[in-house]
Amino acid sequence: MIKTILKKILKLSILLGFNPFQFLNHIRYFPGFLKDYFKIKSQVKNRNIDLSLSPILTDKYESGGVAKGHYFHQDLYVAQKIYERNPVKHIDIGSRVDGFVAHVATTRKIVVIDIREITSNVANIEFQKIDMMSLDSRNYEICDSISCLHALEHFGLGRYGDPIDIDGHIKGYQNISKLLKPEGIFYFSTPIGSERIEFNNQRVFNIKTILKLFEEQYELLAFSFVDDMGDLHKEVNLNEEKIATNCGCNYGCGIFEWKKKQTTKTQS
Repeated sequence: MIKTILKKILKLSILLGFNPFQFLNHIRYFPGFLKDYFKIKSQVKNRNIDLSLSPILTDKYESGGVAKGHYFHQDLYVAQKIYERNPVKHIDIGSRVDGFVAHVATTRKIVVIDIREITSNVANIEFQKIDMMSLDSRNYEICDSISCLHALEHFGLGRYGDPIDIDGHIKGYQNISKLLKPEGIFYFSTPIGSERIEFNNQRVFNIKTILKLFEEQYELLAFSFVDDMGDLHKEVNLNEEKIATNCGCNYGCGIFEWKKKQTTKTQS
């Protein structure tokens, strides 16, 4: 009983912006910071150097970088795929700008659509503010390559200013598909595991749900996933066992490479 209460208090404190674990680590490492501070203070004595405080207490105890996890793997992997295919026009929906979009923009132009305003004059990147839960019919079949990485699970939950809609991800999927020409490639990723809504953060989908959503309009070319430990598994054979168990993931990342069927008709 007490353990359950403490877990709820911890979850609530983090929700309100206070992380007890970070706080305790800062207390733990603060004496070392003070020691370093007084050392450099003695070294700048009698020099014309402005010394002020901007404490970073944990970096020296962490690794030099993180080469794993959902975003690291999906952004790099899909960007490499697009580079190899070299489509005529690639559009992205809501993916990470300082990761995936930046990777793609090093070699080609990319159009980025988001429900929020993005201001930038970066070469090779064109931003458009559009709510993909509603789409102008003039935009049908305008590209041969499209991506939506770790974004569709947010549609309809209000996190980014989008309207609350329990079917927001379905409407978003349908409208994204309308942008893509027949035989075009759709790079899609989303959290996979036990199906749930973590409001207002995200949805987590069963693999079976994603396959059912896409099956009418698309052929699956390849499936890869990032497991719960943050490691990438490329080009996995998606058999019945893996579908049923979500590849052993509670919070993994499924990376799907789809080809739009030639016979698909644009739905109004």
